[in-house]
Amino acid sequence: MRRGSRATTAATVLMLAGLSGGVLHAQPATPTTPATPAPAPAPATNQPAATPGGTPTVEGLPGQTPAPQLAGPTRPMYTLGSEGQWQQSSAPALGSDEAVIAEARRLIATGQFDQAIVNLDAWLLSNDTSGKAVVPAALLARGDARSSIGDEFEALYDYEQIIKSFPASAEYPIAVQRELEIGVKYLQGTKRLWWFGLRWLSAEDVGEELLIRVQERLPGSRVAERAGIELADYYYRERELTLASTAYEMFLLNYPMSPYRIKAMQRRIYANIARFKGPRYDASSLSDARILINRFMTLYPAQAQEAGLDDALLTRIDENAGLQMLEVAAWYVGRGDEASARYTLQRLLRRHPQSAAARRALDMIKEKGWSVTPGDDGDEVIASPAAPTGTKDETKPVGETKQP
Repeated sequence: MRRGSRATTAATVLMLAGLSGGVLHAQPATPTTPATPAPAPAPATNQPAATPGGTPTVEGLPGQTPAPQLAGPTRPMYTLGSEGQWQQSSAPALGSDEAVIAEARRLIATGQFDQAIVNLDAWLLSNDTSGKAVVPAALLARGDARSSIGDEFEALYDYEQIIKSFPASAEYPIAVQRELEIGVKYLQGTKRLWWFGLRWLSAEDVGEELLIRVQERLPGSRVAERAGIELADYYYRERELTLASTAYEMFLLNYPMSPYRIKAMQRRIYANIARFKGPRYDASSLSDARILINRFMTLYPAQAQEAGLDDALLTRIDENAGLQMLEVAAWYVGRGDEASARYTLQRLLRRHPQSAAARRALDMIKEKGWSVTPGDDGDEVIASPAAPTGTKDETKPVGETKQP
């Protein structure tokens, strides 16, 4: 990105996020009037001063001492003029620490990032450990300047120092949000800045860690909510399906009323379906997907129909789950474990009776000479052929019944 476009973006973002620093009072500017001689001081009394209308007024409540003034603002204050333009109404005192930071912010807004960093480096060198209330503001300004020139990784050191050393400051949530933006950029493919201004080091692990920290540092907030969905989407894009399913599950538990709820529910279903690799592999994810689809169809029938999460998909899941159980039964037959094969086929007929796999299971039963009889509880029981009269088959069980 060109330096000019970075300056424009930084100026816009910093103005919207509060570069003005002060409180933006939406009131027209008051025209200045000539100074008038000060009246003679009135004798000290315990009564509040009276206004021209006769009503006594004082700072705070009548009879109370006004609250002490805080340290000066680190940013100029603006008021909305009569023509709809923001006009500066006050500024930090010249030569003060607040003025140094305000000047650095002005340099950032005008695109002079390097000079802002030089000024803040010199100031922080002697004030970093001073315990002054304006240190977090200086660190935030330097981090913003570093991020504006493309060195967002170095900016993370300033943001981390604010988060760890000044958790009660007003800059704390801003620093966390800055880390969120950097983490999202890294997960979307932005490389780390390295030698000679080249970006060629992957920073996805850094972005992943940042989004996890954001959720820990501002739990329940909109910032943490966005971090949660961005992290789950990253796992989904990278085909880390187990992590994606878990991340979406945690997101739904932490933010049940989120506007991303429907998206998270749908992608959790897709992730569980995609985890199934074929009949030769574990099919537990299909069982999870079936339960999630039924729940989604109940809560959001219109969205389920639109997304294809309907009975047709449930039928396909049923067929694949049946094929997986049929493959397991064939493996048991190949190993000579006919008892386990009969038990697996029995479960297949009970769970997926309308599937094509169930019909193939019946063909396998006929080939083996097994019989299908109803059990005590109404389920099918697959029995082995009867042993010859006068003998007893002690190597194979007489039949398999449903396990309690």
